[in-house]
Amino acid sequence: MARKPATPSPTPKPADPVTMIKKPELLDEVVARTNLKKRDVKPTVEAAFAVVAEALRDGAVLNVPPLGKLRVVKTKALDGGASVMTLKLRTPKNATLDADNA
Repeated sequence: MARKPATPSPTPKPADPVTMIKKPELLDEVVARTNLKKRDVKPTVEAAFAVVAEALRDGAVLNVPPLGKLRVVKTKALDGGASVMTLKLRTPKNATLDADNA
């Protein structure tokens, strides 16, 4: 019985470059969407992220529409007091469709 030659494994496609939104761009986008002044938006956004970070560190599950439900799957402590959190985000039913139509 003849053996088939092994087919080479497909070459993996290079990953699409990831768009990183840094804090200044995020603040600018919030300013644009709310028509508020940056001096009013910045402390509010920073406070909201501080609350989210604290809740995740405490192991809380966050349900924040339209973002979705966010929970910590696992954590790993790093040197210097830092840690890595693996998060699971469950988006609402039509979130993908809404994002595609935007």
